[in-house]
Amino acid sequence: MARNRTAFFDIPPDQLSERDARAELKELAELIAHHDRLYHEQDQPEISDAEYDALRQRNESIEERFPQLILPESPSRKIGAAPAEGFKKVRHRVPMLSLENAFLREDIVDWLDGIRNYLLELRDPGVAIAVRCEPKIDGLSCALRYEGGNLVSAATRGNGEVGEDVTANVMTIQNVPQALKGAGWPDVIEVRGEVYMTDADFLALNEQQEAVGAKVFANPRNAAAGSLRQLDPSVTASRPLHFTAHGWGESSESFAESQSEALRRIHRWGFQASEPSRVVQIVAADVGGLCGYYDDIERRRSGLGFSIDGIVLKVDRLGWQGRLGFVSRSPRWAVAWKFPPERAVTVVEDIQCQVGRTGKITPVAHLKPITVGGVLVRRATLHNSDEIARKDIRIGDTVVIQRAGDVIPQVVETLPAQRPTDSVPYRFPERCPVCGSRVVREAGEADSYCTGGLICSAQVVERLKHFASRDAFDIDGLGDKNIEAFYRNGLIQTPVDIFTLETRDGQQLPPLREWEGWGEKSARKLFDAVRRARMIPLDRFIYALGIRQVGEATARLLAKHYRSLAHWRGCMEASQDRSSEAYLELCAINGIGARMADDILEFIAEPHNQAVLDGLTSAAGGRPPLVSVADFERQAAETPIFGKTVVFTGTLESMSRSEAKSQAEALGANVAGAVSRKTDYVVAGPGAGSKEKRARELGLTVLTEQQWLELIRNEFE
Repeated sequence: MARNRTAFFDIPPDQLSERDARAELKELAELIAHHDRLYHEQDQPEISDAEYDALRQRNESIEERFPQLILPESPSRKIGAAPAEGFKKVRHRVPMLSLENAFLREDIVDWLDGIRNYLLELRDPGVAIAVRCEPKIDGLSCALRYEGGNLVSAATRGNGEVGEDVTANVMTIQNVPQALKGAGWPDVIEVRGEVYMTDADFLALNEQQEAVGAKVFANPRNAAAGSLRQLDPSVTASRPLHFTAHGWGESSESFAESQSEALRRIHRWGFQASEPSRVVQIVAADVGGLCGYYDDIERRRSGLGFSIDGIVLKVDRLGWQGRLGFVSRSPRWAVAWKFPPERAVTVVEDIQCQVGRTGKITPVAHLKPITVGGVLVRRATLHNSDEIARKDIRIGDTVVIQRAGDVIPQVVETLPAQRPTDSVPYRFPERCPVCGSRVVREAGEADSYCTGGLICSAQVVERLKHFASRDAFDIDGLGDKNIEAFYRNGLIQTPVDIFTLETRDGQQLPPLREWEGWGEKSARKLFDAVRRARMIPLDRFIYALGIRQVGEATARLLAKHYRSLAHWRGCMEASQDRSSEAYLELCAINGIGARMADDILEFIAEPHNQAVLDGLTSAAGGRPPLVSVADFERQAAETPIFGKTVVFTGTLESMSRSEAKSQAEALGANVAGAVSRKTDYVVAGPGAGSKEKRARELGLTVLTEQQWLELIRNEFE
């Protein structure tokens, strides 16, 4: 998968060992999350779009090769980043998902093959698939909600579920209609698209900024995002922003049968369309028409007048879109075909190692600053000691770096001919750069770890930062710098200490309001935020604990399945017996394998972690966190299979297994991969074997495919 353009390791994914693949996926998850925050929340990317794409492509290539190693916190399961501070938060009624990326013709063939395999009627290669093609504008995603034809609100994508309310700012964009034109629009319609800045306007804005000594933007996308995210709408009004529509979210009624027809209608309602577009008919695996459009747009790229980083392909037929649905963070029916990444040559001025919350040691190259793809690059990840040795990267080396997206760059290769004569190979540290503890690397692992554990301040502080982060307890006012200061002064050593801050304020140290940079108002704001954080959805509580391999997606799976903190913790304690029914139930949850289950159980078995769990419950006034499972509760709770555990086995005849699982999950069911006593329904088709046999032995409800369809039919009519 596109490794000749994006790989930052010398070893292609199909030649990686499972051990190295597991280590690299963990590294990529952390790296991409870091740069998602820089890009989506701060509008200050450290790398170009091309490099970010390279990170994601490498991750996807390894996951394709080793699907059993996909992490819950994998970038392929996550959208965007948390909403920025300072704006009211808006929950999207229909999630704003991002697109999977493709880089080569083969990737597009694979995407189309996946569509044909998912929908049974498309497995006949003679059935044509109409694909809409349009430029991928490099802007800021935004959703505009109209009621009765009038613009009532606007929000950024944020993390896909919650964005920022930028209504006042969007209303200053000249080509955004305050009221829809013409007729035929639904009473409620959310138009989605990109806020962007033309190349000419971007250059003019930077000239103005430079003239008055203000911030100069790295690229048009950052300029557009920074302009839209102004707390003062008059600043946004002074910036030359544009909006182009490429889709829609919530709609009170259907208004088209194809993507192209819908966008034509949206255009007639007063919106600028994403052009030049084209609809291509695909028969069998012939993607010549798509390649022709890609090449044409790439040739015309510099003359379009606005920044694009590829093209977007969408299945045109809305009926097929609805059935294809979504996989994790992306729709199955669309893909972004990106242009090649950009590269540059610079010098490694130093190599420094960082310590993460799990103790993992990550080497980072500090580079002579250089601009790549319009972004100033100062650092590049080196991943681990093997990566450094494999490429023989040394301090003082001249290196080729690559940016594939707005994430931290990668070192593609060194240029030995330009190496200083006194150069020496880099020696990976044997002692932790923070606490001095021994650094170890277990047999079969690619990563090195500090053995200091809780005596290593870096690990403790990083875990505290994770606990208070936006996707976890989301404690406003307890950012990275404040956590570091509180830890340094002995105020916070464990997560439990956060919830007793107010009661301990002023006992051993001066009151917080008297600290430098603090006051009565800011201290009160922090205490109020801590008090609000006592009540939190279960999935975010589990994610905040920082369990190895448990990211947001897995935390949601656990919350959805166990539904209360007491039940989850009790089942995890019972699962310490690996022969128990509770352990089998845990491993049967779709998306949780034996290795992940073992990491969860090892965390629960640790006495220190048990004390933290006890302390958190006590610190919250003896009350467990709210048993709210976020979006799960908003699904059709009245459906006959909501909250039920379903196992599919055998061959399905009316739809593919993938489509059946997606339907069940859309109706609120838990789809499991194995049968246990907790299974509610086993749907058995022809060829069902051991799973059906075990279901009947346990006296479970076994349904034929027809009985299953009758059970859920009313929900899809």
